[in-house]
Amino acid sequence: MMDLAHLRQRLAAHGQEHLLQFWDVLTEADKRVLYNDLSELDYDEVCGFYKRTVASLNEEQTKLDERMQPIPAEMHGSVTRTPLEKIKDYEEAGLREVSEGHVGVLLLAGGQGTRLGVDYPKGMYDVKLPSRKTLYQLQAERLLRLQILAKEKYGKCGNIPWYIMTSEHTKEPTMDFFARNHYFGLEKENLVVFEQGMLPCFTFDGKIILESPHKVARAPDGNGGLYRALREKNVLEDMERRGIKYVHVYCVDNILVKMADPIFIGYCLSKGANCGAKVVEKAFPTEAVGVVCKVDGLYQVVEYSEITLKTAQKRNPDGRLMFSAGNICNHYFTTEFLRKVVYDYEASMHHHVAKKKIGTVNSDGKTIKPEKPNGIKMEKFVFDVFQFSNTLAVWEVIREDEFAPLKNGDGAEKDTPTTCRHALFSLHHRYLLNAGGTLIDSEGEPLPLIPRPEDRPVSVLTSPAAAPKCPTTENANTEFNNNDAQKEMRWDECPVVVEISSLVSYAGEGLDKLVANKKFTCPLLLNEPAAKIQV
Repeated sequence: MMDLAHLRQRLAAHGQEHLLQFWDVLTEADKRVLYNDLSELDYDEVCGFYKRTVASLNEEQTKLDERMQPIPAEMHGSVTRTPLEKIKDYEEAGLREVSEGHVGVLLLAGGQGTRLGVDYPKGMYDVKLPSRKTLYQLQAERLLRLQILAKEKYGKCGNIPWYIMTSEHTKEPTMDFFARNHYFGLEKENLVVFEQGMLPCFTFDGKIILESPHKVARAPDGNGGLYRALREKNVLEDMERRGIKYVHVYCVDNILVKMADPIFIGYCLSKGANCGAKVVEKAFPTEAVGVVCKVDGLYQVVEYSEITLKTAQKRNPDGRLMFSAGNICNHYFTTEFLRKVVYDYEASMHHHVAKKKIGTVNSDGKTIKPEKPNGIKMEKFVFDVFQFSNTLAVWEVIREDEFAPLKNGDGAEKDTPTTCRHALFSLHHRYLLNAGGTLIDSEGEPLPLIPRPEDRPVSVLTSPAAAPKCPTTENANTEFNNNDAQKEMRWDECPVVVEISSLVSYAGEGLDKLVANKKFTCPLLLNEPAAKIQV
C-alpha cells in the first residue's frame, strides 16, 4: 500500500516536493513506478552527496604545483629501464600466482558506445579486425591463454575469475552476449557480472531531476562506484571465497590490454605493494592526461588542468619529465587492501562533479533534451583510493605495446576504431618480426617496421607453442588464414595487417615455432579454427 502522505513529508524535509508535481495525472501503473522509485531513495545520503560535492566545486581552485612530489624512484619501475632478467623474475612470480588461483580480473564496463555511434556495450564492439573479434572476445581469449601459460610453467591450472562491472543499461546485453557466444571458452561460473550503483541527477540549485513525469533521472556513480558495489553485490566476498589475493582492474576500451599481466603483478609483489598503477610516459608536457604523483604526501592522480605549464615542463637530470606517469586506468589491488577500502574508507570518498546535458521533463510533462548543461552527475573515480595506500607501486609500460583506447567513432582525431585496429596490427607485426618471421609486399620486399620508442623485445614470455590442456580451455590447432575472402576486406589502406590470436600467443611467446624463417603477405591472420561468433 502506498503511504503518499509519509512520502510527501520525506520529500518536503529535503526540498524535493516537485518530484510529485505530476502525480494527479499519472496512471495507476505509473504512480506505482514513481512511488517505488522515490521511496527507495535515501534522501539524507543523496542530498548530502550533492551538498558536499557542490561545496568542493565552489572552493577556490588553486594550482597544486607547490604541493606535488613525483613518485619515489624506488616505487616507479619501467619496462624500458629494467633488465630483462628482472622482468623475467617478475613474470614468473606473476604466473605462479595465476597457477595457484590467486589472481582475478575486474573489468569496468559500465559505458555504452554512444560516442561510437552504437547503442550497445563497448565490449561488444567489432573494430573490424580480420577475425572480426569483439573487445570482449579478445580479452576472454587472453585470459584463456594466460591460464595455459601458468599451467605450462608450474603444472597447475588456476582459474582466473573475470568480474565485469556493468551499469543498469549494459548488464543484460552483456550477459546475453556472453551466453550466446558460450562465454568464449571460459567456464560460466568464472564470469561474474554485477551492476554498479546509480545516483539521481541534480539541477545546479539542488533539485533532483525528473526524466519523465514518473521517473527520476539517474546516472551511474562513476567507475569509483566499484568499491560500494563490491560490498553491496557481495563481489568482494566472492573473491575471498575463491581465494583471490590479487586483482587486476582495467577499462573495457583498451584493445591492447594485457589481462592479469604477470609482469605487472610480479613487479607489485616485489615491492610489497597493496595498490599499483600501470602508466605510460607522457608524450609531451602539455598532453591532456592525468599523472600519478603525490600531493601533500598522499598518492593521487592530478589532471593537467590542475598544474601550471612550468610544473608540467619540469624535468629530471636525465631529461625525462618529472611528472611523467600518465594514468591509463590499469590497476592492481590486493584483496586485503580492497577490504579496507570497502569497509573503512569508501564512505569518506568525495564525489566529483560532471556538468551534463540531462533529459528533463517540462511543465507539459514532455521530456526535452537541453542544448547546454542543465545539471550535474556525481561520480567517484577508481583511482580515488590511491590516497589510502602507503605502498603504491607504479609500473611504466610502452604506450605502443599496451595502450590504445577506443573512445570515438571514425572521423574523430584519435582513439577511433581505425587507430585501435592499426595499433594492434603494429604490435602483432613486431611479434612476428621478433619471432623470426618476415612480412613482405606484393613485390617480395619486406614491409617497413612501424617505429616504436625502444628497440627491445616486446615480451620475454618464452613458453613452447604446444600447451597442456587446461580444464577451462581447449587446445587450438593453429592455422594461417591468408585467403581471398580476407583480401576482399577493406583495411583503410594500412600497409601492415597482422592479427595473431591470443589463443596462439598472449604476448609474442611461442611464435618462433610457427613463423621463424617464413615470409607472409598481408592480410595475415594467425588464428585457431573456431565456430562463427554471433554479434
